[in-house]
Amino acid sequence: MILEVKDTPHRLSIAFAAGVLIGMSPFFGIHTLLGLLVASVFRLNRLTTIVGVYITNPWTIIPIYTFSTWVGAKCLGMNKILPDVDWRNMTLSVLMKDFGFLLMPFLLGTVIISVLSAFISYIVLYYLVKKRNV
Repeated sequence: MILEVKDTPHRLSIAFAAGVLIGMSPFFGIHTLLGLLVASVFRLNRLTTIVGVYITNPWTIIPIYTFSTWVGAKCLGMNKILPDVDWRNMTLSVLMKDFGFLLMPFLLGTVIISVLSAFISYIVLYYLVKKRNV
């Protein structure tokens, strides 16, 4: 689908990479809106950007965010990531108390992983589009 869009390899790759960056960012819940906004502001192909945004979807969001949080925790030197949780007495306040310490690793990890993923996706898509045009 993306390979059929008529645009330069660089612009298609930038649009897709921007979508991946946004899709893997910590801005959960507003990815689509941000993708459309960025595509409009920078005059990128909206379809290609949204395809990149949807790299994070209901099937991939848990593994992506879990891995990103793990990366953030490792970068911050955290050894124990999961706390001991009493699931029988779980409330929102208990959840925030028990898991609140993961906010910083989540933010750091999603930034790191989204930037790396965007960079890699740019290179891969650029290569594929260039190969298609040969």
